[in-house]
Amino acid sequence: MEPQVQPHADTTPVENTQTESAPVANETPPPAPAEDGRPLFASLPLSEPIMQAIQELGYLHPTPIQAQAIPEVLKGHDVLGVAQTGTGKTASFTLPMLEKLSGSRARARMPRSLILEPTRELALQVADNFKLYGKYLRLSHALLIGGESMAEQREVLNRGVDVLIATPGRLLDMFARGGLLMTQTSLFVIDEADRMLDMGFIPDIEKIVTLLPPHKQTLFFSATMAPEIRRLADSFLRQPVEITVSRPSSVASTIDEKLIIVEEDTKRRALRKVLQTLTAQNAIVFCNRKRDVDMLQRYLTKHGFATGHLHGDLAQSLRFATLERFKSGDLQILVCSDVAARGIDIGGLSYVFNYDLPFNAEDYVHRIGRTGRAGKQGHAISIATPKDHELVEAIENLIGKAIEPTTFPTIETIGWDHVPATETTVPSQVAPQTSPEEDPSLSSGEGKKRKRRRGGRNKRNGQDVHADNAADIVPTSIPRQEEPVHAHGVSIELAPAFENDVPRTGFGGDTPAFMLIPRRRRNLVPAQDADRNEPIQHDGRHYGDE
Repeated sequence: MEPQVQPHADTTPVENTQTESAPVANETPPPAPAEDGRPLFASLPLSEPIMQAIQELGYLHPTPIQAQAIPEVLKGHDVLGVAQTGTGKTASFTLPMLEKLSGSRARARMPRSLILEPTRELALQVADNFKLYGKYLRLSHALLIGGESMAEQREVLNRGVDVLIATPGRLLDMFARGGLLMTQTSLFVIDEADRMLDMGFIPDIEKIVTLLPPHKQTLFFSATMAPEIRRLADSFLRQPVEITVSRPSSVASTIDEKLIIVEEDTKRRALRKVLQTLTAQNAIVFCNRKRDVDMLQRYLTKHGFATGHLHGDLAQSLRFATLERFKSGDLQILVCSDVAARGIDIGGLSYVFNYDLPFNAEDYVHRIGRTGRAGKQGHAISIATPKDHELVEAIENLIGKAIEPTTFPTIETIGWDHVPATETTVPSQVAPQTSPEEDPSLSSGEGKKRKRRRGGRNKRNGQDVHADNAADIVPTSIPRQEEPVHAHGVSIELAPAFENDVPRTGFGGDTPAFMLIPRRRRNLVPAQDADRNEPIQHDGRHYGDE
């Protein structure tokens, strides 16, 4: 058999996934601990080419999920792994997968292994892991994700790939077009299963399972173990080895959590002041809505921050470029939605901000898990308003500890029981009532409640007057001419451009210029030389053409 190692690597050829000096996978003992009690990568049954790549990356100790999962995967067992985000789940299946696939080659259109990911960003992250750990192995991998040319992806598959990393929708699309066969797929990985459930991919996954061979090894990883996730695991796995390395949905102890409570209309200013005070080297800011992502990115850019944004409505090429700029340090802040909550792995990320608290408490754990990774210190700061109290309580119940509100320099913080000032004042939509005693002009009935009802004027004694009960309908913010305007001896009254309430449809809320030209009404105070029965006449002098 040809050695599966590049010529410059001084290693023993890989044969049947194990080196001569490595123990047989089925007889692998538990990893030997180091002097500090933690296991070493060198004690795991991994071949020399993989170990060389791990050492070059500077890793000595596997994480708990890696130390327990890697030997079981190499033994051929189905694995159900539960671990919080940021604990190294990706390497726990990529490393043994490289070991198992290194002994043979793939055939055209028939990938030997399949990894399903919920998002494109996470699929890219897994592909990066294969590049790093498999640099001394002649194994190929391919990405099958949306937003990229399907023709190019079909061409790669036709050359044969050992590892196929895909999102469910694009995979089914390629299969329906005849560009993919999965009869030779012997290793199947479902990553971030709880996220798959949240995004509605479970029916697609169930269909994909029917396309795979019945005798395959399945690895099922999730950050949480809700009852629905348990049901899915029972249907996909055969006598799995269950590995739980931490309490589900717990926050890493290396993350310092803070909570700042402010008024709703001061959230943007509060975030800006925090960023200016902390001078964060890099930070991710999470919003719940895509339009808020765009708004916040423009706001921070306006105030001098190198800011990018990321959400599902952006073109795939722009998302890739933005993520690469953030990883390289060209961008200081990345504003994103939850689409990237589990797809970003930035080494040394210092801060995570929740501009909006997530509606799902588990998303809080996934968001802040972007920092404090690999034992490094991280910081998570959430900006809340009094209406977010229930969301905070749900998060605290999930993580099993309280997040105490804190004060911050230059920011006016409030408490949960704070009542906004607008709730104690008279709403602006209701016009104040004025009695005849307060306004003598009303006693004559001439100026009595001029606001009119929607739908037009009422005729009363030959003159235009407003509906008496329209004060509660028309907003007081609409400007009105309370006194008539005199032009060429004729008294006229300027009517507002809009007399009806919002919304102003058809123009996106903006009033076009031609509609701002005031309309003219009939004479209110006739001039001595004017005939009331004839229309008002205008000449050039009225428009300044003299």
